[in-house]
Amino acid sequence: MLLASRVLATLAASAWLSFAMAASDPVLLQSTTSTQNSGLLDYLLPKFTAAMGIEVRVVAVGTGQALKNARNGDGDVLLVHAQDAEEQFVARGYGVQRFDLMYNDFVIVGPRHDPAGLSGLDNAVDALRAIAGQAALFASRGDDSGTHKRELGLWRLTGIDSSAASGGWYLETGSGMGATLNTAVGLRAYTLTDRATWIAFGNKTDFAVLVAGDHQLFNQYGVILVNPDRHPHVNAAGGRALIGWLLGRHGQAAIAQYQIAGQQLFFPNAKVR
Repeated sequence: MLLASRVLATLAASAWLSFAMAASDPVLLQSTTSTQNSGLLDYLLPKFTAAMGIEVRVVAVGTGQALKNARNGDGDVLLVHAQDAEEQFVARGYGVQRFDLMYNDFVIVGPRHDPAGLSGLDNAVDALRAIAGQAALFASRGDDSGTHKRELGLWRLTGIDSSAASGGWYLETGSGMGATLNTAVGLRAYTLTDRATWIAFGNKTDFAVLVAGDHQLFNQYGVILVNPDRHPHVNAAGGRALIGWLLGRHGQAAIAQYQIAGQQLFFPNAKVR
């Protein structure tokens, strides 16, 4: 009986040690460029590491690429912003569960002289119709990112096939948000951007936010653990620790506190754990 107790204690200690070692391994976070370009991850993740002793390594790509990488098992946690695609990712068994994390909004920016007359509009679909009607230059990311997915959804609502104008007034950069903003500024073109990247963007020249506040521009971010049943090498313990911290009061408070030039970039909306 004593021997059996010792064996059980040894097994329990071994299991705990394995868990602790797994949790302390680096977590690979597949995330969207807006969380990186805005500076949020550089601000947020060191706080998690200091609290939990777990390093986080980031791959910052468009949401579509991040989802693809995670489907291939290249990542432990997803932090992206295309809710329909995220829910499909979970429904198909690639992710364990999706949680709302935080939100901000998309905005349409352009030169202050505003050749398509967008200023004062509060409807994004009307704004895109005006751009197309004037054949005013529009820079699209064209990269299957969350921002690009939202832009295409807005074009569908206009009833206009923007792709038919590709290479004309409709310009597809195939690049991240920062590069697309630089293209838009250089060519005096309109573009759709998440507000956080816009606030952090340093090359605004005479560009300004021209359309904002439409419910169609709401931008929700979600966080998902990649399914270890699908990919056994996933650092599930470390990933759960990161997600738990982000959804908890410390992570949510840190998100709320992140500002640039006195402006809050992201608004936490997890159900605090």
